Amino acid sequence: MFYLKKSGEIQLEESKIIYNKKREHKHEPYKILFTGLDGAGKTSIILTLNREFSKIAKLEPTKGAQRTSFRLLGREISEWDLGGQKSYLISYLKNPSKYFDNTEIAIYVIDILDGSRILESMSYLYDVVDKFKELKIKPPLNIFFHKYDPNLINNTKIEIEHLINELKKEIQETVDYEKIYYFYTSIYEPYTIISAISEILLQLYPKSELVQKTIEEFARKLNCEGLIIIDKNSIILGSYFKDDDSNKLLSKTIAYFLTLNDVFIEMDLEEQNDQIIVRKSGNHFLFKPIIFEESTIPYYMLILKKHNPFDLYFINKDFSAFVNIFKDIILN
Repeated sequence: MFYLKKSGEIQLEESKIIYNKKREHKHEPYKILFTGLDGAGKTSIILTLNREFSKIAKLEPTKGAQRTSFRLLGREISEWDLGGQKSYLISYLKNPSKYFDNTEIAIYVIDILDGSRILESMSYLYDVVDKFKELKIKPPLNIFFHKYDPNLINNTKIEIEHLINELKKEIQETVDYEKIYYFYTSIYEPYTIISAISEILLQLYPKSELVQKTIEEFARKLNCEGLIIIDKNSIILGSYFKDDDSNKLLSKTIAYFLTLNDVFIEMDLEEQNDQIIVRKSGNHFLFKPIIFEESTIPYYMLILKKHNPFDLYFINKDFSAFVNIFKDIILN
């Protein structure tokens, strides 16, 4: 069951964390590049982050370079989704300065279930790396072994794991590149995508470490099993978990709560102080907006507690104190 409830306030002791209050200078948008063969799942990954699940089944091949933008921690992110049809791939390689230059982060998606195109995908990966070197840029290269859904690969998991290990080995032996990272992702497990993209993007922000420390301090004060701060773009800004079980339990609910909140917004049922509480098998989940006038970007807090109602924890100024500290970090 769930219900909406107006929140009270809680008191949080003055944070001892010191941070620089000088505003960051205005910069050009960070460029995030999604590339790989057609059908690999690049666009479905982006749609999963945006919780546009209904569009995934109706997807058509991406035409050329599709660009969108969003803001994260005060900085603009320019997201480039490069269509993977062969004619487009040739065009990208012929005009690398137009498509690859100024890339801050590269995400290369490989469909691990399509064995017939693995060699083609690896070949194009090496071409992309060569163009990065030609342009004298060194963006971190994040390789997504996509469509890694345990339910889909249950009968072939050993073979898939062997394939991935062989691909990693080949990449390491073939590519002379400083920063290569690997992720297993699946649209059927949204958290694999949410956590991967969050980890990748937060490397761009020095202040993310400060946000993390503030969240840990607040979570311990509430004595909760887990706490996650996430923005409307499904980017996790920081988290705290008492143990692995709490991590798995809370992480798997992120997409659910964000989607439920989207529905309430569409129905005009959301207000700034509303919160969603779900009780299930002795677990209490609370999903609460963090909104301040100076920011047009809504943030959300997701908390897990066991055998303890939330009402007792939102009656003093702790939550307001946390919001003020969080706001100062984000806006300054």
